[in-house]
Amino acid sequence: MKTINKIAFNEIESIPKLVKDFLNHQIEGFENDTFSLENFAEKIHSKQNYFSTEKREILSEIIKSQLLNFKLTSKQTENLENLKLKNTFTITTGHQLNLFSGPAFFVYKILQTIKTCSYLGQHFPDFNFVPVYWMASEDHDFAEINHFKTENNYYEINEKSGGAVGRIKINDTFFISEFEREFKDSIFGTELILMLKEAYKTGDTLTVAVQTLVNRLFAKFGLLILDGDSKALKIQVKDVFKDELENFSLHRNSKNKVDFLTGKYSKVQVNPREINLFYLSETRDRIDFDGKKYFVVDQNIQFTKEEILNELENFPEKFSPNALMRPVYQEMVLPNLAYIGGNAEIMYWLELKDYFTTLDLPFPILIPRNSMLFLKEKTLGKIDRLGLKLEDFFQNFTKITNNKILDNNEILNLLNEKEYLLTRQFSELKIVAETTEQSFGNLVKAEEVRQLKSFERMKKRLLRAEKIKQSELLERLENLFLDVHPSKTWQERIYNFSVFFADLGYSWIEFCLEEMVVEDSKLIIVAI
Repeated sequence: MKTINKIAFNEIESIPKLVKDFLNHQIEGFENDTFSLENFAEKIHSKQNYFSTEKREILSEIIKSQLLNFKLTSKQTENLENLKLKNTFTITTGHQLNLFSGPAFFVYKILQTIKTCSYLGQHFPDFNFVPVYWMASEDHDFAEINHFKTENNYYEINEKSGGAVGRIKINDTFFISEFEREFKDSIFGTELILMLKEAYKTGDTLTVAVQTLVNRLFAKFGLLILDGDSKALKIQVKDVFKDELENFSLHRNSKNKVDFLTGKYSKVQVNPREINLFYLSETRDRIDFDGKKYFVVDQNIQFTKEEILNELENFPEKFSPNALMRPVYQEMVLPNLAYIGGNAEIMYWLELKDYFTTLDLPFPILIPRNSMLFLKEKTLGKIDRLGLKLEDFFQNFTKITNNKILDNNEILNLLNEKEYLLTRQFSELKIVAETTEQSFGNLVKAEEVRQLKSFERMKKRLLRAEKIKQSELLERLENLFLDVHPSKTWQERIYNFSVFFADLGYSWIEFCLEEMVVEDSKLIIVAI
């Protein structure tokens, strides 16, 4: 393995403009929420004053109890004890409970969280920094998480869904035998198969399965795993949930920021609802208010105001934050300094800045996670032989392809030459036309537009003709694009980590950690 390029997000066309502007400090009000040692020093101060010793004790005990059945490493045990200390802070990432981790970026974001803690420890030696993986165990969209893909196969688990996915018990393990057939002859196939069998045992919940997998992969680095589906944690946010039910506070206090982001970037990632909470029973359903009563959408459950507040007081575990409320919940129960997430996550966190202010809750540094791309030497050779650069695959590749098809085309060169001459001739004509009656000048301008459009039509027809003539080259370019972008999207969003681990084992994990960039958001391209 060898890293051959690291491309900054600012140079990649498909990265959302909002994320680029955030990284470039071009969104007013977020200058102190981007990655810098100065900003971390400020966050340490504000979070230290906010987060009490009592909360630290509770947090440490909750994580310890959630991981009671796992053999913890000395580093994990040390981090659990350090959480009780006033000079300890967390760096957090979160993700859904995807089957066998889902797409590979699940691994990348956790590794970046771990490395960020090491980096901060070097620069702030008087403080401790603990990496935390927040499990999105309360999500109810099972279809989003019930599968993963390798180069050759698609694996899926079928279970009864509708409630919090972390509570689903595993019955369908057919995918394990299918996986075994694919990987039994790989160098580290046996390790992968054992990993899968250890995690996905009949009768265990998906929460336990993901805890088992994540702990096996990252325990040595001191990673702590936290399940938000916890009564003890939710007791700490009852007042915020109560305010949300009574006053629709998140919606009201994020409106200005949402309007600003919508005005500048056309839309926001997640639109706040009046009530940003779900009700957990056998299913997980939205709570809504009709002006008189609170009701649970799609369920025959309703409350008066007094009844729902009483329900919250006695059973806070039944109230589940949605995507926008979850960051608030997370930051209230963790001594957290930074959140590492994908572009979509960063974009909806930005909506919440004003709401955090109204809660007097310190807003964390937001870090768009790194991306990684592993390419075979054979693929890199094809790219080189076609005279392309790796950066080309992260720009408008249709335009790159068209340019390649028409490279040094004599007809195109002639068309461009004649078009240039035409433009010069009309430029002279327009100067003369301005000396006479206006309608004549308008006629000249209109005729220029008409003739230039003819050149555009000829170029399009030429491109179409050349694509037919050079169909073999076009097919090579299209196949090469799919080698880099399987299913026409980023590799890390399609392939499971097993694709790389099968041949490289834990050295792949170590390599990813070593190459991970902490101070900036980049696409890291590796030859394998």
